[in-house]
Amino acid sequence: MNLPIYQHPTMTVLVDDSPSFLHSLRFQLGPSFPSIGFSDTTAATAWLRQHGAAPAALAGLLSPSVDTYTFAPQPYNIALHVEQVCGIRRHAQRFLTPSVLVVDYAMPGMDGIQFCEAVRDLPCRKILLTGVADERVAIEAFNRGLIDRYVRKSDAHALDRLEEELTHLQEGFFLAQSEALRMLLSLHDFSFVNDPAICGLVRELGARHKIVEHYLFKTPPGFLMYDRDARPWLLAVETEQSMNAHFEIALDGGAPASLLEALGQRRVVPNFSDGDGMYSPVRHKEWHRYTAPAQSCHGRELYYWAMFPLDPEFLDGPVESFSNFLRRHPGHA
Repeated sequence: MNLPIYQHPTMTVLVDDSPSFLHSLRFQLGPSFPSIGFSDTTAATAWLRQHGAAPAALAGLLSPSVDTYTFAPQPYNIALHVEQVCGIRRHAQRFLTPSVLVVDYAMPGMDGIQFCEAVRDLPCRKILLTGVADERVAIEAFNRGLIDRYVRKSDAHALDRLEEELTHLQEGFFLAQSEALRMLLSLHDFSFVNDPAICGLVRELGARHKIVEHYLFKTPPGFLMYDRDARPWLLAVETEQSMNAHFEIALDGGAPASLLEALGQRRVVPNFSDGDGMYSPVRHKEWHRYTAPAQSCHGRELYYWAMFPLDPEFLDGPVESFSNFLRRHPGHA
């Protein structure tokens, strides 16, 4: 069980030659799966080409930088700027990113398989809607890698299955965007992104706080999370090693005995994110304001975590909320 290092609501693109079917399906999917429908494949292709390039642009923010040193024993260094992951939240158009394409097979001019082949270079996942007689064609297309799933329109539970596949494929879309970075992250302070226990914790907290988007956060290590109204939360994740580092630096910095005791006994998780992430006698005199009760999570190692509600101003102001996006784009829900 893996966790995307970032994820936010996206657009489901529906393609069917029946406008009435599109209207009905979009209504049934509702705001949980914002969608845009096309009864014309040419218009659908144009929209996908315009908005499907957005993931590539955002993915550029996630690309590690490579420094080459001709005379050094190590010929190159690779660096990942984790702050760039959080930078994605600043893109107001992120919710228009097409993550999953749902296309009917039986369409005049260009059938669903031909359409999926025409846009196979785009990173969005693809679901084919078929009739019973088209199942053999769908299986062949799946084996060729043109589609990721197929759903029979005649299935009594077609909508439930479609929603289930949309949820699964949307997450798969984001997993693919960040997969290349997992090895780098696991070598540094972010190995928790590859731990199923933390994955489960993020899902549990996401459901509890109605989180709709999250982004890997650098200092302290963890995840920046937003609900539908862009209320921010910070999930801070610390290890024994990092907690020891907090204690040592606080000790060297002349921290109050009460803070040292709380850190040493693992009773609090710090959020000293207004500097280098460590205690400062200048900035953190009222240290209680920068800590929260520690909770533990047992995975591949022992983690200490806490959820901090944040002031948007702490993050240099608010971001576009998913709720506001739905109000501004009522035709997309």
